[in-house]
Amino acid sequence: MEQAILISAFLALCVLFAFGTQGLWLISYYRKSRRTVAILPSNDFELPPVTVQLPIFNELYVIDRLIDTVCALDYPKNKIQFQVLDDSTDETIALTASLVEQKQREGFDIVHIRRSNRSGFKAGALREGLKSATGEFIAIFDADFVPRSDFLRLTIPYFFTSERIGMVQTRWEHLNSEYSVLTRAQAIALDGHFAIEQQMRNSAGFFINFNGTAGVWRKSCIEDAGNWQDDTLTEDLDLSYRAQLRGWKFKYLNNVTTPAELPSEINALKSQQFRWTKGAIQCAKKTLPSVWKAKIPLKLKLQSTIHLSSNIVFPFILLTALFNVPLVLIKNNGGNHDQYFTIMAVFVLSSISSFLFYLYSQKDIHADWQRRIFLFPVFMAGSMGFAVNNSKAVFEGFFGRKRKSEFTRTPKYKITDKKDDWKGKKYTATKLEWTIIVETLLTLYFVFGVIMSVYYLEIAAIPFQLMFLGGFGSVAYMSIKHALLSRRVAA
Repeated sequence: MEQAILISAFLALCVLFAFGTQGLWLISYYRKSRRTVAILPSNDFELPPVTVQLPIFNELYVIDRLIDTVCALDYPKNKIQFQVLDDSTDETIALTASLVEQKQREGFDIVHIRRSNRSGFKAGALREGLKSATGEFIAIFDADFVPRSDFLRLTIPYFFTSERIGMVQTRWEHLNSEYSVLTRAQAIALDGHFAIEQQMRNSAGFFINFNGTAGVWRKSCIEDAGNWQDDTLTEDLDLSYRAQLRGWKFKYLNNVTTPAELPSEINALKSQQFRWTKGAIQCAKKTLPSVWKAKIPLKLKLQSTIHLSSNIVFPFILLTALFNVPLVLIKNNGGNHDQYFTIMAVFVLSSISSFLFYLYSQKDIHADWQRRIFLFPVFMAGSMGFAVNNSKAVFEGFFGRKRKSEFTRTPKYKITDKKDDWKGKKYTATKLEWTIIVETLLTLYFVFGVIMSVYYLEIAAIPFQLMFLGGFGSVAYMSIKHALLSRRVAA
């Protein structure tokens, strides 16, 4: 049994180490080649026709903000079409129709597109809208985004640098990052992805992904790549790879930002993370065979594999957590395994790699990065706490189900500062998922783990035990608290 635990723990840590040290490569490339992408003037050519697509589903609290914001884009009225792709099933329908009619009276080319069913979910709505899109370029904004007025004038010029530029993606900013510890932790995670990962992958010539919103596509690129498809939960990642495998180039603009609202309620965040994780695994299954058959450099194939499959770390985080306690027992009551535990110390490098990755991302975009990076231990603990939720998503994505997964959208409540509140509003989750039971049991497990580590004076193990305890405990506690609050208010 001891040998099985030691070997399994070692293999789990090897997987985490392999993916974790990718951060060191990104940081190394960042330090050598980081440069600001020049802003191109938009007055050197005739502005092309653009269609702005707004895929929505039950967005009662933010639809007015969304429509008002996009209609304020600094672009000629006769060159821009707006499509509100509305799959709603509640009073959002009537409100949206009223808002669209008002904008039509103001002279905007805006249409309210309704479908008889939600077939294909967001991908299906985008595909339906594309049939009547008049623009040469397609800008897409989810309901929680608030694009700046100069968005199109800052992005469209890049398409004229090459006919093979198929998509331009902007960096997400956060409207409510200071709302709570939960939103601050999310901001750290997203800043790492956008400020370092997207920027460096794009600079190095590797494949990147459209992030589902706050970007612009060349319409012919979408059509050439096979259009939006709904056989995964991440239609954006799927289309991105199909397009780049067809030879289209993407442009990431780190210095052009689009603000958005972060989920302020943990069950909404868990639902979002579940969808992103499961969808990425589905895309990996679907796309990696094509990647390895493609006539592209080996290093591009390897990086694409890492990019698409990185979410498999979550089950290994869970395994590492479970093995953490028995390893302390084996070390203090088992045979002579000193050499094993000496080698295991090397895996701390992956934690250092993660810290440096997020440190540089905060330094890149925030003047007060010192204050923000102090939240890193909380962020790491929270990431560990999501291992149960996201491991479930990995297994569902990998092993699949015969029926298609439903696209569960993330509710938005127009939360921008501390005086705003999501409690008492529609769309909040009231159901307690079975994963909360597992998270609660793991919390109790690590209470025992911390006590045992203190008893054996395993000082090096205590910080990790505390992070697992804090991660699973806080996720379980907030999940129950937010669900019960939603029930109480609804009643």
